[in-house]
Amino acid sequence: MKVMKFGGTSVGTPARMKEVTKLVTKSGQPVFVVLSAMSGTTNSLVEISNYLYKKNPEGANEVINALERKYMKHVEELYTTDDAKAKTREFLASEMNYLRSFTKELFTSFEEKSIVAQGELISTNMVVNYMQEQGIKAVLLNALDFMRTDKNAEPDPVYIKEKLAAIMEKNEGQQVYITQGFICRNAYGEIDNLQRGGSDYTASLIGAALNAEEIQIWTDIDGMHNNDPRVVDKTQPVHQLHFEEAAELAYFGAKILHPTCVQPAKYAGIPVRLLNTMEPDAEGTTISNQTEYGKIKAVAAKDNIIAIKIKSSRMLLATGFLRKVFEIFESYQTPIDMVCTSEVGVSMSIDNSSHLGEIVDELKKYGTVTVDTGMCIICVVGDLDWSNIGFETMVMDAMKNIPVRMISYGGSNYNISFLIREEDKKRALQSLSDTLFNNQKG
Repeated sequence: MKVMKFGGTSVGTPARMKEVTKLVTKSGQPVFVVLSAMSGTTNSLVEISNYLYKKNPEGANEVINALERKYMKHVEELYTTDDAKAKTREFLASEMNYLRSFTKELFTSFEEKSIVAQGELISTNMVVNYMQEQGIKAVLLNALDFMRTDKNAEPDPVYIKEKLAAIMEKNEGQQVYITQGFICRNAYGEIDNLQRGGSDYTASLIGAALNAEEIQIWTDIDGMHNNDPRVVDKTQPVHQLHFEEAAELAYFGAKILHPTCVQPAKYAGIPVRLLNTMEPDAEGTTISNQTEYGKIKAVAAKDNIIAIKIKSSRMLLATGFLRKVFEIFESYQTPIDMVCTSEVGVSMSIDNSSHLGEIVDELKKYGTVTVDTGMCIICVVGDLDWSNIGFETMVMDAMKNIPVRMISYGGSNYNISFLIREEDKKRALQSLSDTLFNNQKG
């Protein structure tokens, strides 16, 4: 069985919902479908929550009424039979009344999570009603019945597998199984969400639980590109990536995929394909545990980086110096992206400035501290094992006219990273594309 996940733009209109239905039924084989909320809906639900936090029920009701008008219009466009229209109108009316019920209650983050969850519940109900109207054997499985996180807010794979197996057994013989992405229950049974990766994470967890043959992530982009198409000319989709390469690209700026969400698929050895609902016949990108040896695959960039340098003669031959420095960042829950050391200094980069002042104050106990803001990390990804002679030279050659603050190489077999000024980002990305991809064949 294949797992197919569709994002908000893919189900953003009645016309798109009809196209999704064609895609999931095209093969005639049973499929498991994960849907996001219709594009724009989650923003409206967050806006409702904001009004309720501010004790402004009138503002919340106005947004609810606008949302109801929008969805009732979709009903007329999506369905042809009176039965399907009546069934969906009744469901939507109950949903809107549920949202209105929060305007009379004390409002906390728990209620907000319940409100935000309604977007996925609405989209999945609408699509399953449409499929059933079309005579397709489709069943809706509520993600809140099997998707759960543990006390550390991490997914509970054993619970998910057991619950989902029992639910699938009860619903044997269906052509399409549909559920909601993003939403779950926490260890205490309350409505919550998966946070990192959202619906993609749901699809990956379900794929691993079902031991699916493939997990497909359908968006409005034809896979991961070899550079940022918003910044660089002549980018191309990358057809194959190792899970580690995909994680590096996602972490360093490729917005199409969250680095966490493919981990369950990676551990289960299930390939993930990134596909485009607007161009369903495009090859897209396949992510798996297979490595294409001897290839540089792609470049990504991460903005809003801060570089911190600590210089101290006390570091020379001292044990425990780095531990003390890293403990400061840990105490403020600030992850470090890059690290470079010398005999008397250490440079690091971070992307979270919320505790920068406190961190710098504490670092001054150990040496002279210098801070550079407005920086950017450029990440080059591919088969960059140290035995591949000349690869790092090619990358360095592309960067020869760019001032580089830090270089990180050797921490991974798949990545070489540069810290540069944000103002040099476009020039660096274009130069890397011209040198690594546009002058190469194949």
